[in-house]
Amino acid sequence: MAKIVKDAILRGRKTVEDVVEGGLNTVENVVQAGLDTVETVVVEGRKRVGTAVSQGRKTVENVLLSRRTTMQAAVLHGREDVRIEEVPIPKAAAGEIIVRVGAALTCGTDLKVYRRGYHARMIVPPALFGHELAGTVVEAGEGVENFAPGDRVVALNSAPCGKCYYCLRGQENLCDDLLFNNGAYAEFIRIPARIVAKNTLRVPEGVALEHAALTEPLACAVHGFEDCRPVKGDIVAVIGGGPLGLMILHVAALAGYETIALVRRPGQVEAARQLGATHIVESTSIRTAIEETRALTPNARGVDIAIEAVGLPDAWQEALELVRKGGTVNFFGGCAANTRVSLDTNRIHYNNITLRATFHHTPAICRKALDLIASGRFQAGAFITGRANLYELNHVFEKLMNRSTEIKTAIVP
Repeated sequence: MAKIVKDAILRGRKTVEDVVEGGLNTVENVVQAGLDTVETVVVEGRKRVGTAVSQGRKTVENVLLSRRTTMQAAVLHGREDVRIEEVPIPKAAAGEIIVRVGAALTCGTDLKVYRRGYHARMIVPPALFGHELAGTVVEAGEGVENFAPGDRVVALNSAPCGKCYYCLRGQENLCDDLLFNNGAYAEFIRIPARIVAKNTLRVPEGVALEHAALTEPLACAVHGFEDCRPVKGDIVAVIGGGPLGLMILHVAALAGYETIALVRRPGQVEAARQLGATHIVESTSIRTAIEETRALTPNARGVDIAIEAVGLPDAWQEALELVRKGGTVNFFGGCAANTRVSLDTNRIHYNNITLRATFHHTPAICRKALDLIASGRFQAGAFITGRANLYELNHVFEKLMNRSTEIKTAIVP
C-alpha cells in the first residue's frame, strides 16, 4: 500500500511539474510575443511621427517663406560699416537655388574686408556680405536637377568658367572669369547657376551644418599644403596661429608630417597643440622664432617646408629664413594691395629655394575638403569657438579686430 501511495504521489508531482513548466513556457511566449508586438508598434509609431513632424516642418517653412518678402541681412557699406538691414528675399532664376542659411562663419578675409571696406576681386559696397556657409535648399530654379527643397548643402563662394586658358590647364583657381558669391550673413542666400552646377555639394548625413561651412577655408588650407609638394619625412613649419594657419597645421599633422607651429599668443599655443603640432615656438621676436625653429631640425639646417599664413611682409621674410637649402617656401598669406617685400636674392639663388604662393581653391579640392570633414578625422569642432546671432555681427568683428581668442564664430540667422 505504501509503495502504491508513493508512486501515486511521484506521478502526481511530475504531472504538476509538467503543467507548471508548460504553463511557464506558454506565459513566457505570450509575454515575449506581446513585447515584440508592442516594440514593433512603438517603433513604427515613432517613424510615422518623425516623418509627420519632418513633413510638417517643411510645409510650415514653405508656407512662411511664400508669405514673406523680406529678410534680415548684413550689408557692407564701407570701412567698418556693416548694417543689418531688411532686404528682399531672393528668388531663384533658371539654374539657381535659394538656401536658408544654417550657419555662416567668420573668416580672416571677411575681417580684412570689414577693415578696408571692400575687396578688389570679390565685393564692392554696398553689397551683401559673408561667404562661408551651409544651409538647406528652400527653392530650386528651373532646370536644377541635382538639388531640391529640403536638401542640406554647402555652397562654395566661387566657381570657375571651365573654358579659359587656366581652367583648361587644371588651374581653375586662376580662372579669368572666376565667379564669386557673397551674402552668407543673411537668412537666405541666392546661389548662382554656375556655382550650383560646379561647386555646390550635398552635406552628408550626420555632419553639422556649421562644420560643413568649414569646407571653403579648409579647401584653401588643403590646397596650400598640397601645393608645397610635401615628401614623406619632411618637417613643415607654419607661421601664424589664425584660422587658416591652424587649418594648414592640422592638415599637415593628419597627413603624418612633423610640424612646427610658430605663434605669438598663449591662446594659440593650446589650439596648435590640440590640432597636432609636434613642436610649438611661441615668440613675438622674429629672430628668436627663427633660431628656435631651426634648432628643432637636424643640425639646425632648417625646415623642409615653411608656410607663411599671416599676410605680413615681415612674416614673408621670416619664412625664407626658416627653410633649409633646397627647401620650399609658400607665401600663403595675402598681403595688402601694393605691398612690397625685400627678399635675400643671394640666399634664394645659391640655396636653390623654391618660392610658391597659393591662392584660393578648385572644385576638386573643395570635394576633398568636405570628405575630410565628413570622415571625422578633421577636428571641425575645434575651429568653431563662438556662436552669435546675425544682429551681433558688428560686435563679433570688433572683438576679432581686438585680437579675440576666438578662432571662428558661427553666425546663426
